[in-house]
Amino acid sequence: MNFLRYTVSRLFWSIFVVLGVVFVVFLVSNVVPSDPAALWVGPKATHSAIQAARERLRLDRPILVRFGYFLKDLLRFDLGTSIRTHNPVIEDIRKALTATFELLLLAEFLAVGLGIPLGVLAAVKRNKWFDNLSRIFAVAGVSLPSFWYGMILQLLFFKWLGILPLSDRIDTFVSLIHPFEEKTGFYLIDTLLARNYVAFFDVVKHLILPAITLAAYPLGLIMRQVRSMMVEVLQENYIRTAFAYAIPEKKIYFGYALKNAIAPAMVTVALSFAYTLVGAFLVELIFNWPGLGRYAANAILSMDYPAIVGVTIVASVSYVLINFVVDLIQAKIDPRIRF
Repeated sequence: MNFLRYTVSRLFWSIFVVLGVVFVVFLVSNVVPSDPAALWVGPKATHSAIQAARERLRLDRPILVRFGYFLKDLLRFDLGTSIRTHNPVIEDIRKALTATFELLLLAEFLAVGLGIPLGVLAAVKRNKWFDNLSRIFAVAGVSLPSFWYGMILQLLFFKWLGILPLSDRIDTFVSLIHPFEEKTGFYLIDTLLARNYVAFFDVVKHLILPAITLAAYPLGLIMRQVRSMMVEVLQENYIRTAFAYAIPEKKIYFGYALKNAIAPAMVTVALSFAYTLVGAFLVELIFNWPGLGRYAANAILSMDYPAIVGVTIVASVSYVLINFVVDLIQAKIDPRIRF
């Protein structure tokens, strides 16, 4: 019952936060000094065309009425029409999100797959050279900006070594010679479904540099968290007893100790996923990745307010949703949080 009450409470506050974000974003988009109607019809528009666009975009209505229409459309997953592309914003975002999530999921896979074992090994080798080196790497991953990592990797692997591509999701020549149908929007999956292995390996090559760049922050965060929790767990009496009974060290570290240290680390993983979603915007600009970040940048440069509002709302709702799930996981793992 306590968990159900806690869930309802967190859900209420999450909805309240989302509504607050929606209102603030709508308000800011309507007080910025510009004319969306003029942007909609183009630079050579007549006065009558601009007036017709104002009526179509409901700009001739009071702001509270427009907000009511905006909420009504939002409940139907209608984010309006892009001024730049003249396509539904929700459709543009859907296409961009697949590219972003493909990059994001690979980055998180690298961060979790490397961060947990490296954090365990750092705790086992506490205060030795590997531990000191891993801590330097973790602090660098958390503190240094992602655009610096991205440019260094581009210089190293593209300009100097010439073994990895600079930008985009797939080489234009490969996409023309070896085309494939975009069924899911995830190129790794689509190329495998089409058994197009030439395009698949080209997509993998294009993913490596942006995924490593995006994984730097969550990797450092996970390493630090796992190491910290493992150091505490390894000092517990039951771990010492396990060593006294000559149980294999690998089973003690990864079977007993990690099981008790992983719960707080999983919360860190979930929160880093939410942060990485926002951090992907800058990485996408560096690598010209056709995801949500590049779409948002183009919308800002062209003052495409429906697209800007749509991206902001989608990013905010994703962040709130992930935090809501993290709160429930914490409450399930540690009942004290419910009180």
